[in-house]
Amino acid sequence: MLCLDLPPIGANEKVSINYNILVVEDEQLIRNMIALNLADEGYNVIQAENGREALNVLERIGEENSKEKIDLIILDLMLPEVNGLDICRLLRYRGNNIPILILSAKAAETDRVLGLEIGADDYVTKPFSMKELIARCRALLRRNNINNNISSAIRQFKDITLYTTECRVTVRGEEVSLSPKEFRLLELFMTYPKRVWDREQLIENIWGADFLGDTKTVDVHIRWLREKLELDPSNPEYIVTVRGFGYRFG
Repeated sequence: MLCLDLPPIGANEKVSINYNILVVEDEQLIRNMIALNLADEGYNVIQAENGREALNVLERIGEENSKEKIDLIILDLMLPEVNGLDICRLLRYRGNNIPILILSAKAAETDRVLGLEIGADDYVTKPFSMKELIARCRALLRRNNINNNISSAIRQFKDITLYTTECRVTVRGEEVSLSPKEFRLLELFMTYPKRVWDREQLIENIWGADFLGDTKTVDVHIRWLREKLELDPSNPEYIVTVRGFGYRFG
């Protein structure tokens, strides 16, 4: 059951940034009530009624040509098709750091600890105060905005961390030495994970459109990168060959 102690209109200052919040909740009354109150606070709300629909929304918005982005996910645990814990695990495994606020009827300490350990940023139990939920959303968005400003020069995926302004890379906690071209290749890959790049696109972005050498130099640099990043360069985990198309990171 939802505790409907709704804040009066005008009680709080409305947000001036167009944050997008994804509300994933299978109970329509709760989902609509959360969406209504968030919208009244000035947030843009996207709704999903099950786990599969939520993943489809995230996949669509994650596409390269999408002009949208999700700034916060309010995620119920007991969802049809794909449950909330699996969604949280999948996002964190993919290196997605969108703030996640779990909403659940499970109030036991072990359930809260599990949710936080798999990557959630906050955990609210039902029944809940709408005023408190909105305050927690505001706090998560504010904290994430501060963190983004601090870490905008950092790219991270699984065990690889790239520091753009320091021109250095660590792999599994150890710093590795990359040439300028290797570094720029990795930076491009980590900026656009899952995108497939062909040789010509990589040449244009890294070597420049006026490059007159052999495009096979891309393959050589990819091999060198794999030797420095991969546990098994012959069976790469990070830089994958997409036969007939090019290379993909992640």
